[in-house]
Amino acid sequence: MTANVACAQPAPVAQRLELPGAPSPDQADNSIQFVGTATVIIRIADITILTDPNFLHKGDKVHLGYGLTATRLTDPAMNLEALPPIDLVILSHFHEDHFDKLVQQKLDRNLPIVTNAASAEQLRKLGFKRATALATWGRIDIVKGATTLTATAMPGRHGPLAVAALLPDVMGTMLEWRRAAAKPYRMYISGDTMVYGDIEEIPKRYPDIDLALLHLGGTRILGVVTVTMDAKEGLRMLQLIAPQHAIPIHYDDYDRFKSPLSDFQKAVNDAGLANKVSYLKRGDTYRIGGQ
Repeated sequence: MTANVACAQPAPVAQRLELPGAPSPDQADNSIQFVGTATVIIRIADITILTDPNFLHKGDKVHLGYGLTATRLTDPAMNLEALPPIDLVILSHFHEDHFDKLVQQKLDRNLPIVTNAASAEQLRKLGFKRATALATWGRIDIVKGATTLTATAMPGRHGPLAVAALLPDVMGTMLEWRRAAAKPYRMYISGDTMVYGDIEEIPKRYPDIDLALLHLGGTRILGVVTVTMDAKEGLRMLQLIAPQHAIPIHYDDYDRFKSPLSDFQKAVNDAGLANKVSYLKRGDTYRIGGQ
């Protein structure tokens, strides 16, 4: 399965990941379960994906580099030990609020992880043997049973250009899969990006996005620099990407998140896009495609 690329350059040759296991009828319902912060469980036919695993609890701290920390304000919907069987992890970037110390210690070292090159290098140093690096627009076909899922790395930048070089490289992800003879279903996961020039290429290459998971929160460092989308940026992303539907995540879990979800909800309502967005509480499940 390939993207609908609207440019002269050919799409990169996809890598391939074969997952073990027979089809699982009990996971036939395509869904997204919101665990907290940027952590969701995505079930697509036979494949179960965990994104940006963070299972710390209220009061726990994460280190963000340069002596900066953030304190968690919420509890996850479940503990790490309560996870269902996971086939792979998709990681936006290597920050402790996306891959915490507990996960670094306890997650299966043989679990496939799809991420960017800088994060893959750090993961391998920690002993995660199956970290796969994707460059922007790079693709990987993930196969299990009768299900083939394509993950493509989307552009991302963790803050304004002036500070982005001091922060980890970030990756958005486009997931695509087919249901019977229907057109591919496309899910965009923004990662911790701001809206900047390279993001404008996404709707040119992928004009028919079904669902977007938007990392919000308006994360602020040094009290003044915003490094994840706030309400205004989130609305810009929603209008630019133009998905059929969107779900905000990563919005109130840490004390450095300064843009409350209510601000995004107001911006969406004022723009006449309220019917395009669903809001999940931790533990809630969204059925993809109304299934």
